Amino acid sequence: MVRIAPKSGASILSALLFASANVSAQQPSPNPFDTTGSVVVDGQPTAYLIRHLPVNAFPQLPSAVQNALTRQGCLIPQTYEAHGPENVVHASLERRGSSDWAVLCSAGGDVSLLVFFATNYADPITLASVPETEHLQSYGSSKVLGFNWAIDPASPEEVHEAQLGMSHPPPRLAHDALADSVIDQRTVYHFYSNNTWTLLDTQD
Repeated sequence: MVRIAPKSGASILSALLFASANVSAQQPSPNPFDTTGSVVVDGQPTAYLIRHLPVNAFPQLPSAVQNALTRQGCLIPQTYEAHGPENVVHASLERRGSSDWAVLCSAGGDVSLLVFFATNYADPITLASVPETEHLQSYGSSKVLGFNWAIDPASPEEVHEAQLGMSHPPPRLAHDALADSVIDQRTVYHFYSNNTWTLLDTQD
């Protein structure tokens, strides 16, 4: 997956947050942005830990996008396999050459997939919104569930490769799509064209 690395003054903040996040999931987390709790799995209460980063850990975001996220009280959820800040995407989603952003925003117990077109950063589009606990998954030898939803930019070439197994692969896209993944399960591609978002077919 493509991750956006922090720059400038936020590098120290992100490094410290991820250093604390690498503590074993069974240990109390010192990160004040983390969410913990328990859900019932197979009739048994099971603990979970969802790690988050604050909006200012992503200084690449335009100020209008940062302000919109801050107004909504957003934290950026991190998957259980994260090795650096993730779930903030910069890509040409509206059209070729546009400078757009997509962000997973956790607020009030829900996580939303937001898209910010450069033509109106202050008014994001919500592509999906679900309770954060719907994206929990066990992993490795840990007995603590982690977050499993990730987004990444998908270039026309990457989408074309994903469609090669189709009997009649469609032509390459005119601009980027947004890869929407559940770890170790599946990836779908959101594509914007003619004022409409669609999910692209990758198999017959």
